[in-house]
Amino acid sequence: MSYDAVIVGSGPNGLAAAITLAREGLRVLVLEARETIGGGLRSAELTLPGFQHDVCSAVHPLGLGSPFFKELPLDRYGLGWIQPHLPLAHPFDDGTALTLYRDVRRTAEQFGADQASYQRLYDPLLANWEKLAPAILGPLRMPGSPLAMAQFGLHALWPAKQLAGRSFSEPQTQALFAGLAAHSILPLEKPATAAFGLVLGTLAHAVGWPLARGGSGSIAAALGAYLTDLGGEIATGHEVHSLEGLPTARVIVLDLTPRQVLAIAGDKLPSGYHRQLARYRYGPGVFKMDWALDGPIPWQAELCRSAGTVHLGASIEDICTSERLAWEDGYAERPYTILVQPSLFDATRAPAGKHTAWAYCHVPHGSTRDMSAAIEDQVERFAPGFRDLILSRHAMNTHDFERYNANYIGGDINGGAQTLRQLYTRPAMRLDPYSTPLRGIYICSSSTPPGGGVHGMCGYHAAQSVLTERFF
Repeated sequence: MSYDAVIVGSGPNGLAAAITLAREGLRVLVLEARETIGGGLRSAELTLPGFQHDVCSAVHPLGLGSPFFKELPLDRYGLGWIQPHLPLAHPFDDGTALTLYRDVRRTAEQFGADQASYQRLYDPLLANWEKLAPAILGPLRMPGSPLAMAQFGLHALWPAKQLAGRSFSEPQTQALFAGLAAHSILPLEKPATAAFGLVLGTLAHAVGWPLARGGSGSIAAALGAYLTDLGGEIATGHEVHSLEGLPTARVIVLDLTPRQVLAIAGDKLPSGYHRQLARYRYGPGVFKMDWALDGPIPWQAELCRSAGTVHLGASIEDICTSERLAWEDGYAERPYTILVQPSLFDATRAPAGKHTAWAYCHVPHGSTRDMSAAIEDQVERFAPGFRDLILSRHAMNTHDFERYNANYIGGDINGGAQTLRQLYTRPAMRLDPYSTPLRGIYICSSSTPPGGGVHGMCGYHAAQSVLTERFF
């Protein structure tokens, strides 16, 4: 059968591209290699029956902060957002913790000498978030609000370690900011890593760090149901090996990273573009654990018991060392760890009286080292007695992630290193990063701007490029 557009891959960006085109009345088909849609948006009983775990992404500040997702009536298709009592807590060895409250002033009041500095940093970003979001979550172009974007850029282009040192005098405040910035999966000495700390902190105040009720798979289910209602079609269990194996279509949109694009279309690509894709750099990977627990995690710091997400890294030095070693093919004895405890706020995740927890650390690209003990040591460090509650555990290394989702090359969940060089030129240096030299072939994965995260903006912008080309 013939289609207006065929989308290869059903991650949030592939579904976003399909929805954007289907809303224009186009006939769209999404092809997915696995038996269920979603890419990084899937949930499963990874440990014991009745315990529902998010296989990849678990917390979604960009799910609410995305300009594209805001346009979609996903609540009509079963998607419900749950806001934990606190978006984030960051514990320390003395049994205390800092937290991000939704209220920026209440947050700043914790920081002592850094109170005014925190508000000076985040108040303008929060006030201008609605103007900043389209520019931050899009390709490089003239922003709609250049003054607001320039104000953001003055701080965002700094290395996170340097901005933390310049902005904050308290070691605990510096550590909290470093924990936010370390979501970049880059050494915090690299330029523009501060941007990640600024954006994630602003999102905590602007929209929160919500969970999807029932698990992240409910986001994919809602996107898929909406696409179907728009007339779009989805075919699962359909792995694509070449362009020739696709149904006839005017446009092909690939929710794939450069390595897979080369695998299915490399012989047709001009040599210069081929070389750019071949040089594309992937970043460190992740090692992830899920636990079925006999009770809630016994954090020493009471604030951690009310937080959806907990960052485990006692100092900025520890966090910087951990992230730098992952980039340099090394391993930290105490790896910076991101932990989520969804069952505290969503009763659908575990049987009554039981709990789930989800955590990962960054490791070298392609690593097979078992980090289970190191991660559990980090949790036990701040929550003595944690191991006594474990009923079952499940672990995934970088190879497991790549087998699970071919886009996670070497365990890289961001579709490529989000260095300053690759932030806006991903996957190649082109005026339109979503188009390829092959007419009618586009890329919409997180290897295009704005990169990783569940926001759908890569797919949305790729679809806009398709529509601008006036194929229809």
